[in-house]
Amino acid sequence: QVQLVESGGGLVQPGGSLRLSCAASGSIFNIRSRGWYRQAPGKERELVALITVGGSTNYGDSVKGRFTISRDANNMGSLQMNSLKPEDTATYYCNIQTAFVHYWGKGTLVTVSS
Repeated sequence: QVQLVESGGGLVQPGGSLRLSCAASGSIFNIRSRGWYRQAPGKERELVALITVGGSTNYGDSVKGRFTISRDANNMGSLQMNSLKPEDTATYYCNIQTAFVHYWGKGTLVTVSS
């Protein structure tokens, strides 16, 4: 059974930085992309960033230029978040998309507040 576990969330002041990581257990085949989504209270889940197996990246408009996704030593997608804003406050979910299914973590809370 595949499990994804996020880490790195927490409370940060506006303008600060955080790095999110995702650990996977279980065998995952036919991976197409690794990514991060977020959901703020009362809002729909939205794409933050993803990286394909070919190395192409895609970012949500609101995070372009501030967030960077990269493959880490565990071949998962790590998310470096800089210049954080209060509107970045949300639960962030690790995602792996294969040819057939999406795998999701349970989320890690990021709160940007002074």
